[in-house]
Amino acid sequence: METATDIRALNEIIEKESAFVELVTREMDKVIIGQRYMVDRMMIALLSNGHLLLEGVPGLAKTLAIKSLAATVDGAFSRIQFTPDLLPADLVGTQIYQVKHDSFSVRKGPIFANFILADEINRAPAKVQSALLEAMQEKQVTIGDETFPLPKPFLVLATQNPVEQEGTYPLPEAQVDRFMLKVVLDYPKKEEEKLIIRQNISAGKYPETNKVLNLDDIVKARNVVRQVYMDEKIEQYIIDIVFATRNPGDYGMNNFKDLISFGGSPRASINLALAAKAYAFIRRRGYVIPEDVRAICKDVLRHRIGVTYEAEAENITSENIIDEILNRVEVP
Repeated sequence: METATDIRALNEIIEKESAFVELVTREMDKVIIGQRYMVDRMMIALLSNGHLLLEGVPGLAKTLAIKSLAATVDGAFSRIQFTPDLLPADLVGTQIYQVKHDSFSVRKGPIFANFILADEINRAPAKVQSALLEAMQEKQVTIGDETFPLPKPFLVLATQNPVEQEGTYPLPEAQVDRFMLKVVLDYPKKEEEKLIIRQNISAGKYPETNKVLNLDDIVKARNVVRQVYMDEKIEQYIIDIVFATRNPGDYGMNNFKDLISFGGSPRASINLALAAKAYAFIRRRGYVIPEDVRAICKDVLRHRIGVTYEAEAENITSENIIDEILNRVEVP
């Protein structure tokens, strides 16, 4: 009885605190036509203090969506175009010798912002990825022998093109695992594309987003998201899903044993739980249901399951494996 009362009170808090989600979405809708799935996932990353990787062919408004989200928040925004000749110093900053003072001073790089758009992240070499790794995981940057904390909130929103592979570097597994969500985008529907054409060829001014959110609102909302109630049965459901990626045989999927080279790490479990809570928050609910976990599961796990050569030969992807896991693991 007490728990029911607590959840009712929590629902009331979330109803009030999640009102800004609609405001942000409305502002995004001015600029982004369709792609509601992508916008929802961006909000989940923002509310969960996680990083987001967007993958899709050019022209699907990945960069525009990220810039638009940053424009709705009163925070610092940096766009970094990743190229093969990019150096770590171009990202994090460097030490500059001051002749006048006979000493070195630190010039901070574009990474010192609240929102980082890492455009075509797979075009940068490993040394740049390793510099970004510390920022994403530790929320800090080391320049010379000094360590600087990054501003809060700090969110990396990265894009990559899956089609053109010339001059690209595959992201290291350690870095891919740092992305809370990997969202794969598809083409817009016919009606949506018709509206996109109209918007881009009209003689009027191109729509712009307004600032409707400040940084304190985000920090406050993140604290409320963590208060969303998650039953022990839902926790067990998440554990079973992640463990099925590691030991498929234990869940009646012996045919997948030779198709999975490695499963989800503990980060997969943590991020699946956090993303499910954020999804419930966006739906203005104070508790997580199994559908929340299932809705966000592919985005959390698709980049955390390694498939073997045998799987590639049979055209089996990590998404096929996740579908099978969701069919096999018992729903509470």
